Amino acid sequence: MSKRTRTQGPVIRREGQVQQTTTDQRLLAGKGDAGWVHSDQWRTLRIQAEFVEGFSTLAELGPAIGVFGSARTPKQSPAWQAGVEIGRGLAQAGFAAITGGGPGIMEAVNKGAAQAGGVSVGLGIELPFEQALNKHVTLGINFRYFFARKVMFLKYSKGFIVMPGGFGTFDELFEALTLVQTRKVTSFPIVLYDTAFWTPLLDWVRNTVLANGYVSDIDLDLLMVTDSIPDAIDWVTGIGRAGNGT
Repeated sequence: MSKRTRTQGPVIRREGQVQQTTTDQRLLAGKGDAGWVHSDQWRTLRIQAEFVEGFSTLAELGPAIGVFGSARTPKQSPAWQAGVEIGRGLAQAGFAAITGGGPGIMEAVNKGAAQAGGVSVGLGIELPFEQALNKHVTLGINFRYFFARKVMFLKYSKGFIVMPGGFGTFDELFEALTLVQTRKVTSFPIVLYDTAFWTPLLDWVRNTVLANGYVSDIDLDLLMVTDSIPDAIDWVTGIGRAGNGT
């Protein structure tokens, strides 16, 4: 019988030791009294520790690309196999592959990178349901706080390949786009892999968001959409963009 397991940063809890809420839930929970004055200030030390651990672990990582995609992607799907090929291609191009370290697309990318002899990075997160770093991660960190984990993705990735996914993938995509659009980060290529999946979303952005003036034409140029794994890898690693004079 499998054990209930939850990873909380460096801590692993099983069975009766599994807490009912996550660290993020407890941090963001509203309180009717002033109890937070006596507890939240101490949480900043744990938050600081996550940043220190992340920075010290990844400081010498070298060039890396972040890859996002669904944890629910089955191993029998074409998307899963594409993830393996993307991870392998990044390693062969001399780049580490950074994922969330979980199952689905993340596991596929980590597998491809590890099999090709590259650095296969997993940035895990504590979730209400059971999830641990997949076995193909060669360099992994478990985070309690989403925001600390997001900083590591953005600081140590030179670009992103975004594969089909759900709300978590959309959150990561639009956060990256916002930072590029507002010039918080520069020279940050973003590739959407799988045109059939992404085209309806981009059509809505053009026909509704752009049409109403909420974004500019130039904002749509921040994205490359492709079904070609070599083109995706070339674009995020700079080969394709150099060939286009960008």
